[in-house]
Amino acid sequence: MSALAAAAAERTRVVLPIEGMTCATCAGRVEKALRSLPGVEATVNLTAEQADVNFDPARLDPSKLGEAIARAGYDVPRETREIAVSGMTCATCSGRVENALLSVPGVTRAEVNLASEKASVEGIAGILKAADLIAAVERAGYGAELLTGDVERDKQIITTEERRFRRETWRIGAAIALSAPLLLPMFGIMQPAWLQLALATPVQFIIGARFYIAAWKALRTFTGNMDLLVSLGTSAAYFYSVYLMFAGPHGTHLYFEAAAVVIALIMVGKWLEARAKRSTTAAIQALMSLRPDRARVERNGAEIEVPVAAVAVGDVVVVRPGEKLPVDGIVIDGRSEVDESLLTGESLPVGKNPGDPATGGSINGSGLLRIETTAVGAQSMLSRIIALVENAQAKKPPVQRLVDRVAAIFVPVVVGIALVAFLAWWLLAGNFTAGVIAAVAVMVIACPCSLGLATPTALMVGTGAAAKAGILIRDAEALERAHRLDTVILDKTGTVTEGKPAVTDIFPKNVSEAELLTIAAAAQKGSEHPLARAVLAKAEGIALPVLAEFQSHAGKGLTALVDGRQIAIGNRRLMQENGVRTDEMEAQAARLEEQGRTVMWVAALDTAASLLGLIAVADPLKPTAAAAVRHLHEIGIEIVLLTGDNERTAAAVAAQLGIKRVLAGVLPAEKAAEVQRLQAAGRHVGMVGDGVNDAPALAAADIGIAMGTGADVAMQTAGITLMRGDPLLIGDAIAVSRATYNKIRQGLFWAFIYNVIGMPAAALGVLSPVIAGAAMALSSVSVVTNALLLRRWRPAAAPGRV
Repeated sequence: MSALAAAAAERTRVVLPIEGMTCATCAGRVEKALRSLPGVEATVNLTAEQADVNFDPARLDPSKLGEAIARAGYDVPRETREIAVSGMTCATCSGRVENALLSVPGVTRAEVNLASEKASVEGIAGILKAADLIAAVERAGYGAELLTGDVERDKQIITTEERRFRRETWRIGAAIALSAPLLLPMFGIMQPAWLQLALATPVQFIIGARFYIAAWKALRTFTGNMDLLVSLGTSAAYFYSVYLMFAGPHGTHLYFEAAAVVIALIMVGKWLEARAKRSTTAAIQALMSLRPDRARVERNGAEIEVPVAAVAVGDVVVVRPGEKLPVDGIVIDGRSEVDESLLTGESLPVGKNPGDPATGGSINGSGLLRIETTAVGAQSMLSRIIALVENAQAKKPPVQRLVDRVAAIFVPVVVGIALVAFLAWWLLAGNFTAGVIAAVAVMVIACPCSLGLATPTALMVGTGAAAKAGILIRDAEALERAHRLDTVILDKTGTVTEGKPAVTDIFPKNVSEAELLTIAAAAQKGSEHPLARAVLAKAEGIALPVLAEFQSHAGKGLTALVDGRQIAIGNRRLMQENGVRTDEMEAQAARLEEQGRTVMWVAALDTAASLLGLIAVADPLKPTAAAAVRHLHEIGIEIVLLTGDNERTAAAVAAQLGIKRVLAGVLPAEKAAEVQRLQAAGRHVGMVGDGVNDAPALAAADIGIAMGTGADVAMQTAGITLMRGDPLLIGDAIAVSRATYNKIRQGLFWAFIYNVIGMPAAALGVLSPVIAGAAMALSSVSVVTNALLLRRWRPAAAPGRV
């Protein structure tokens, strides 16, 4: 009985949420899939949409549960956790933390960012436990705290990091004060051996204890890191100096400075690196600072102040002049101008009147506003922007995978080179001292830190600079694809035009102008199409007949039953399909289309189909559209204008913008095929759109770019989202992606060059340990500083830009 109890105690029970089950057969299929795994007992509850699973973790990896459910045709939701990791010093450290997290049951993906000192972990909902993740990181030898998304909690973590930074500053001061006198013999000022020992010892074992501790933690997990190299190198110099002090000839040169000064220099380098890394998060910190802690809410006829977390959807929030808007909502009373620059990059204040949307985090101007809350917490626009930017900064571009593989073998290779250098000098050249110094220099100059920092620092600064300009890059893969673009497809409506068409001309045939407008407006009462809204706006105030039936024909128009009459409104294709002759009004239509206007044909489909007339609509170009096209041409991008309009209208718009290639008359379902056709010709294609019709094409493109003024579905599909409807941001998005990727390349180049040149030079005895330590410190600082130059990137300027 005791054996049975022990076996039961070793088993694990988890409850897995399951998506996609619709009937008892589905539940049975999932249950069968789970029970087919070794040692698994499972019961599936269809009503609760979850599976109660009991299994032995010694016999089964929990991730296999999710795989079994997926094979059965259903989904297990994933969840993501963010963790702040402390104590990492180089790329080897981040790789070790990543491996530790991947070993946790239920984890499907783990990515560690050395620059931001954060880990992003994705796992199976129901299995992924924050406590397990933190324990795994701590077992690997590092500190870990869960980032909850709670503003106050995350601020506390930032405060803790600030205190750690200040303590490190004091340690560096002490290291410099003790090691600086050891350099005096270089200037002919000799010092007794006992004084050198007294100065070097506290630097080596008290101030430098952190290197030994981190090295020991790495060795416990059979890995190496920068701390191990520093510990081995400086220890060799220190103990060899102690040996010479007591056993060597009198007056022999000692190498205490090679140990103490190297530690001081490396600490200075890491401090400068930390300062620079803090600057890489400036964009995120600026966004987080926009979140006020408290809000003024109307409840039971009174105005009370509550924490922002206590505000609910539907609450009316009062925002006084100069205050930050605490929530997303709709203005129900008051008029003001609001500063949204940090959210959208729009430099001018935006007017707010009753009925206008308002975004949390923007700063109110001189008027008092009453706002009805529509989104709070994680659902607010500000939180979504922060999450998107943090997600982009956490993900690794493909180039980083190669760096991680190099970092994994870096330390053993360096130790091997140092050993070869020592043996060569000792056995071949007969100089034991030179061998020790060469080995120390090799281990000290080797820098896995710069390798690990090159990509994430550039990525953080680049995505931060882009966010400040109103460009949100979803992830590192989107950034990599964007920098390769050579072709951009612009969807006409809402991208280069305002997306607010207005009726300009009405040409009736056999009916009056008023009757034609009335019929057209009545038929389109059920449509949300921009052209329909233009007709309805023109007919505002007119009593409309009853609409009995309505059917939309994608890319063609609509048919409707109005006051007992079957009406068709759309393009020539719809007219032809319904047997309506258009030749009598073709000349008028052609003239309007050549002016860039969209023509709607209106016909009655009675016993004999007859044309009732034409309605012309114009959608004005955005003020910066022509400048945006010029900017794209300047950076080497070929532009294609894509539209469902006829060829004459599309050609007229393209001519105004300076676009040579036009794809006209394209149905929504055909847009993705046009993208794929260009890709098949070897082009790297970006698709820019703002509506639901664009979603398939955005997904098909190498990179989808969504205008933030459009539909949410387009923003979810796109790799890049533009937070305001300025087409100039399209070229800016490509430019900042190229600039960021160039910085990644430069950083990796310098990181490799430091090691490729530095280690052979150290092995040959060209570099002393002190110079090697300075070079090692400089390598990391220079890589991070080079990435910080991205903060100088500015979006393109154009006359009339808003």
